Amino acid sequence: MSSPVIFIDGDQGTTGLQIHERLRDRTDIRLFTLPAAQRKDATRRAQAINDCDIAILCLPDEAAREAVKAIVNPAVRVIDASSAHRTQPDWTYGFPEMTPEQAERIANARRVTNPGCYPTGAIALLRPLLQAGLIPDDYPISVHAVSGYSGGGRARVEAFEGPEAAGAPAYQAYGLQLAHKHTPEIALHAGLAHRPIFSPAYGAFRQGILLTVPLVLRHLPSGVDGARLHACLARHYAQAAHVSVVPLEASDAQTHLDPQALNGTNDMHLCVHRNEAHGQVLLSAVFDNLGKGASGAAVQNLDLMLAQV
Repeated sequence: MSSPVIFIDGDQGTTGLQIHERLRDRTDIRLFTLPAAQRKDATRRAQAINDCDIAILCLPDEAAREAVKAIVNPAVRVIDASSAHRTQPDWTYGFPEMTPEQAERIANARRVTNPGCYPTGAIALLRPLLQAGLIPDDYPISVHAVSGYSGGGRARVEAFEGPEAAGAPAYQAYGLQLAHKHTPEIALHAGLAHRPIFSPAYGAFRQGILLTVPLVLRHLPSGVDGARLHACLARHYAQAAHVSVVPLEASDAQTHLDPQALNGTNDMHLCVHRNEAHGQVLLSAVFDNLGKGASGAAVQNLDLMLAQV
């Protein structure tokens, strides 16, 4: 039996380059990309996507939709790294640790939508707690996150690494209109009844994410405290290979978090920071926006799907 063909459509961008890097030396697959002269040839791209076993789309949203429309071969399976299909009910959400059954769903899916980088951290923290009833679904959730500038794609990388990089800000908040495209994705897959307030920012470092969610204990169900929140997360991720919950005592001892701590990995660390005297808890997630937040997650989903080729 020949090795499955994996076609990366859009391998020139940040995510596509990282996926190619992670896959290029593997011998269990045949990796295929189009030469530069054919990348804008719609006929050639359609042929390539219909001739592969699994297509990984690293394209702008509209281009990803067009690529999917071009598929006429029912055997072709897709991992879409864009945000085009992340809230579509007929696509499987590609966060294997989200539920006990999610990895199997991904393994058997024809269409998988890779999660956004910020939603990966927010959903990882919130969904188990909402499902357990420890946070009401109508709680006014606020999510703050700082990402490495690579999260903004080639234009943002150029701003920080190109000829004009000396003028790049050390920290830049954005999404001030409270309409970031990741917000509906967070609300849907976390199980929230209302849109959270999502406040993203870029820092002057290439990759990595630090995401936090503050909670006020008096607005949670009676008896919920930091220890119960931590125990719920620890149970949920007890068997997860790439998501771990930092022990409560270690979280209590932390004085700072480094958004770059897990760069180059597909791992994510979750923490519950608590101040019981003030009745406040801070949930946090640290991971690589190009790893678990993008390319690493795509390869993790690919490996699950390859088991069913």
